[in-house]
Amino acid sequence: MTEPKETIDYQLIRSNRRTLSIVIDEGGNVIAKAPLRLPKYRIEQFINEKSEWIQKKQIEIRNRRENHAEEKALEIDMTAPNGLTYREWAKRVIVRRVAELAELMQVYPAKITIRQQKTRWGSCSRKGNLNFNWRLVLMPEEVMDYVIVHELCHLQYMNHSREFWQYVERIMPDYRRWKEWLKRY
Repeated sequence: MTEPKETIDYQLIRSNRRTLSIVIDEGGNVIAKAPLRLPKYRIEQFINEKSEWIQKKQIEIRNRRENHAEEKALEIDMTAPNGLTYREWAKRVIVRRVAELAELMQVYPAKITIRQQKTRWGSCSRKGNLNFNWRLVLMPEEVMDYVIVHELCHLQYMNHSREFWQYVERIMPDYRRWKEWLKRY
């Protein structure tokens, strides 16, 4: 005996259209758009057939909202200490953190430069020079650490091989979370 499927609440919008479709709005609400004369049982049958897809989309939307709320809750101190400009302040913060993490990892960059890069958060040259975007100081600390660790790992592996990512993970086991955060935001 199979269990009855959980019914899905939905809003029905009928119009002069030929097809039946389902839309999940920003709030995770299900909206069925149906032709004027399509029987209601066909609409409900269609919704039941698509229930796994609907639930998956609702979970994605809920996770996105929760992550967004979490990011809105982050408070960033936008006041640079001692009257420094943001870039000077960023340089102090980032260089200090690079030094701490480099010491931990026992790797040593040749030079550290803080820039206003448009397309990159960080980079590592073959000579061992590291470049970082000053805006990293406006990110959650873990994101800044991920970018720094990523570039410091390039001092050992000048590629994105499996060994490189294993090294990143050894230093920062939750790096995937912050890598994804950076892609998303």
